[in-house]
Amino acid sequence: MKILVISDSHGNYARAFKAHQLAGPVDHVIHLGDGAEDARLMEEVLAAPIHRVAGNCDFDPELPVELIVEFGACRMLLTHGNRELVKSGLAKLIARGVQVGATVVLYGHTHLPAVVSSAGMLLVNPGALKEGFPGSYAIVTVNGTQADAEIFRL
Repeated sequence: MKILVISDSHGNYARAFKAHQLAGPVDHVIHLGDGAEDARLMEEVLAAPIHRVAGNCDFDPELPVELIVEFGACRMLLTHGNRELVKSGLAKLIARGVQVGATVVLYGHTHLPAVVSSAGMLLVNPGALKEGFPGSYAIVTVNGTQADAEIFRL
């Protein structure tokens, strides 16, 4: 299963669509916040299911601040990361991942792409699609209980 992961588009839906185009066919798209309207536009146009969470710059009260989704035997925690204070380190994010039994934790907020393994989990930040940044996205590939991630530049 191939999953496109994006975050922090901040109204730049053109970059979100470009990431989707560059990624090629995907089974799911995940938007990790600070661009809820961009994710909604993608939901209207794309055939792949869109999973989205609210970031600190999203003000839709209907949008969840975190989601737990399962792709096969792989449990993923989706969060923007601001509530876990990821700009100060990943300790709270890792603790939350352990608490919910995640094998993969997806987060944004820092605008910095990262793929890290910790506490038996894969932690992935796709970076930002916001104007003024180089722009990056992640592809997470799930095969049974295994998940791998790679960061790509726009």
